[in-house]
Amino acid sequence: MTQENPENLLTGLNHLDDRGQAQMVDVSGKAPTIREAVAVARVKMLAETFNAIQAGNAPKGDVLGTARLAGIMAAKQTASLIPLCHPLPLHKVEVQVTPDPQLPGYQLQAIVKTKAETGVEMEALTAVSVAALTLYDMAKALEKSIQIEAIQLVSKTGGKSGNYHLEKGR
Repeated sequence: MTQENPENLLTGLNHLDDRGQAQMVDVSGKAPTIREAVAVARVKMLAETFNAIQAGNAPKGDVLGTARLAGIMAAKQTASLIPLCHPLPLHKVEVQVTPDPQLPGYQLQAIVKTKAETGVEMEALTAVSVAALTLYDMAKALEKSIQIEAIQLVSKTGGKSGNYHLEKGR
């Protein structure tokens, strides 16, 4: 795993101005590079709810397709939702919703790619978060106790800070 040194976390905080106030980082001096981020989430539910969604019997219609599209749309709106994120030209946004009968529920994954001066980690995390929330919204008539879990960044490539890959088993 490649990860930042914890001792360096408090040095060079470029999201703070000289008075300690939050600011958007100036990336204008950076060269655009290809950057990709992958994020995941898990949505757990009762077996009855899972079976109804799989059979296409949810009251609101296409649960999985709607969740996938919501994730794609959310990635494109990240800068509007997260105060210090840069608006980025996204070249790829892919959201996968995979059934997991053992959970029971769904594994969600978002892959976001750009060629820009800054990374797309927040776009990938936003995509899986909103996809999971949409899955909940589309299925809440069947079950209110659906759980959204384990939203996390799995990997990122490109940029000055280098590559990051989540350790296995975490």
